[in-house]
Amino acid sequence: LFLSTFTLAVSAGAVLLLPFSIISNEILLSFPQNYYIQWLNGSLIHGLWNLASLFSNLCLFVLMPFAFFFLESEGFAGLKKGIRARILETLVMLILLALLILGIVWVASALIDNDAASMESLYDLWEFYLPYLYSCISLMGCLLLLLCTPVGLSRMFTVMGQLLVKPTILEDLDEQMYMITLEEAAIQRRLNGVSSTVEYQTADLERELEKVKSKKTNLERRKKASAWERNLVYPAVMILLLIETSISVLLVALNILYLLVDETAMPKGSGGPGIGNASLSTFGFVGAALEIILIFYLMVSSVVGFYSLRFFENFTPRKDDTTMTKIIGNCVSILVLSSALPVMSRTLGITRFDLLGDFGRFNWLGNFYIVLSYNLLFAIVTTLCLVRKFTSAVREELLKALGLDKLHLSNNPRDSEAKPAANGHQKSL
Repeated sequence: LFLSTFTLAVSAGAVLLLPFSIISNEILLSFPQNYYIQWLNGSLIHGLWNLASLFSNLCLFVLMPFAFFFLESEGFAGLKKGIRARILETLVMLILLALLILGIVWVASALIDNDAASMESLYDLWEFYLPYLYSCISLMGCLLLLLCTPVGLSRMFTVMGQLLVKPTILEDLDEQMYMITLEEAAIQRRLNGVSSTVEYQTADLERELEKVKSKKTNLERRKKASAWERNLVYPAVMILLLIETSISVLLVALNILYLLVDETAMPKGSGGPGIGNASLSTFGFVGAALEIILIFYLMVSSVVGFYSLRFFENFTPRKDDTTMTKIIGNCVSILVLSSALPVMSRTLGITRFDLLGDFGRFNWLGNFYIVLSYNLLFAIVTTLCLVRKFTSAVREELLKALGLDKLHLSNNPRDSEAKPAANGHQKSL
C-alpha cells in the first residue's frame, strides 16, 4: 500500500511539474531581478524534471513489480515461511524479469541497428537501456492517451451531466417523485413477501430496490436545487467544456500547419531558450494560464476515457471492493498516463515548453511522420467522438420518427440493458 501511494505521488508530481514549469517561466520573465524569487531558476526546474524521470523509472520497473510479486509470493519450498522467504522469492523474480527484459531489448536493438556503434552502446546500461526502455514506455503511454483522451473529451459531458443538476424543462418532478415512491413501496412489499429460501429472487429484488432508491435520491436532489443551480450552472459548465474541447482541437490543427511549414515545431527535446529567457506562449501570461487549464483538462479527460473503454471497465476501483492487485494495476496505469502527458502536450502543440531531463530524450520525437500522424489521428478521432456525441440524440429521434428504432440500429448501450417487463421478470433486448 505504501509503494502504491508513493507511485501515485510520483504520478501527481509528473502531472503538476509541467504547469509549474510554465508558470515559473512567466514569473521569471515578469520579475527578472526580484530578490525573493532567485531560488526559482532553470537549475531547479531541470533537477525536478530529472527527479520525476528517475522516480517514474524506479516505480515502473522496480517498486510496482516488487509489490505485485510480493503479493503473489509464498516463499521457496524448503525455507521457513515468513516475510524473509517472500522477499527472497520476490527479489529472485525481479532479477529474472530484469534479465528477460534486458535480453529482449538487446536482441531488438541488435536486429534494428546492426552496426559497430550500436553494438558498442548495447553494453552501456545506464546511458542506453534505461532511456531506451523509458522511451518505449512513453510511446506506449502516448498511444494509450491517443486512445483514451478523445473518448474522455466526449465522455466528460456525460460525467458532468451526472454530477450537476440539469434544468427542468417540460418535466414534472412532483409526479416523477410520486411514481418512484410508489415503485419503491411495491418492491419493498414484494421483498417482504418473498421467502428467505429463494435467494436468487431476493438478490434481484434488492438490486432493483437499490436502483430505485438511487433514482429517488437524484430526484430529491434535483427538487431541492435552487433555480440558479438548475438553470445557470449546468449550461455554463457545458459551454465551458465545449470551449475547452474546441480550443484543444484548434491548437492541434494549428500545430499540424506549423509542422508542415516550420521544422522548429518538432518536439526535439530540450533545445529551447531555457527557463526565464523567453515566453512560452504568444499571449504571455494569459496564454500560459490557458495552457495550464488545457493540460489539466486533458489529464482528467484521459483518466475518464481510460475507465470508459470497454477493456478497462472492470478495472475501475470501487470503495471497499478493490483487490490489492487491481490497485497496483491502477497505479501503474495512472503512472504511464501521467508520464506520457508532458510528451503528448508538447507533441500536440498544446504547450511550447521544451521537455527537460530524460523526458526529452525520446528518439521517436524527432520522426516527422510519427509526430504528424499522431496530431492528425488525435484531431480526427476527437472530432468524430464529439460529432457522434452531439448527434446521437438527433439520430435517435430520427430513427423513432422513421419507425426504425425497433430494428436496433443504434449503438446506445442503454438498449442492451435488461429492462423489467410487466410481469416482474427481466428480459434483454
